[in-house]
Amino acid sequence: MFGDKNKIKDSERSLISETVSIEGTINSSGAIDVAGLVKGPVYSKELIVRDTGSITGSIEADTVEIHGHLDGKVSAQNIVIGATGTVKGDIEFGNNLRTENGADIDGYIKKTNSSKSKLTGDFLFKKKDKKEVNEERPEVVNKEAIA
Repeated sequence: MFGDKNKIKDSERSLISETVSIEGTINSSGAIDVAGLVKGPVYSKELIVRDTGSITGSIEADTVEIHGHLDGKVSAQNIVIGATGTVKGDIEFGNNLRTENGADIDGYIKKTNSSKSKLTGDFLFKKKDKKEVNEERPEVVNKEAIA
């Protein structure tokens, strides 16, 4: 069963359940359902924050549904803020924004001109070049103190 690679399929949907708390950046080229707590930015193709879910950090995705709590900026092509959804941060959308009666939004709403997604598998999982890593290091000001 587990040895046959042809039978193993990636469902492309991940669940962060109610009993899970994650701190850090989350990247997914598929879909994520958040019913638990996430502290950090989330980059995904599709994201659903369930009633019990909470994200503290920014979201970048193609499609986003928020039925729980978001404390941070959301950028997506299509966004739905459900009746139980709370967003404390700016909303940036490319195609559609739908809010249901009862949705709570505290932030600016902006429609962008970009209708093309910038989220691809390469973008999500691109490794930094060594050149980029070295540029992030602070410059040594007093070289004589090191010698």
